Amino acid sequence: MNDLGDAHMRTWALRFMTLLAADPDDQLAWLGEQAVETGSVVEEVLLLCRVWEGLVERGVGESRTLRAARAIGRRLGEIGDARHTGLWADELAVEPVWGEVRSLARQFLLTALGDWRQPLPPAKP
Repeated sequence: MNDLGDAHMRTWALRFMTLLAADPDDQLAWLGEQAVETGSVVEEVLLLCRVWEGLVERGVGESRTLRAARAIGRRLGEIGDARHTGLWADELAVEPVWGEVRSLARQFLLTALGDWRQPLPPAKP
């Protein structure tokens, strides 16, 4: 991958991780009226974790973040095979896995950026 592609992927990964680290109320506000399926989010986060490993291998991502990224991938991989038919918004506050992912995402951002509190990515209209 070229430098511009790696930079874009790094930005995407950090933005997505910021969304995962946000408080549930902020996540719900970000989602707004979007009907996002939990299964899609799980797939996207698993992709994020694989992409991040590649970025670290190419020296674009911080190697100290791999532990948290791999933990997120493992945790969501455990539920990835389960059938997810519901909306992510409905699971955010009640499904314990998202609290675990939130904590790991915060650790990831703290390691990568020095603070997990980052501006949320722009919401889709």
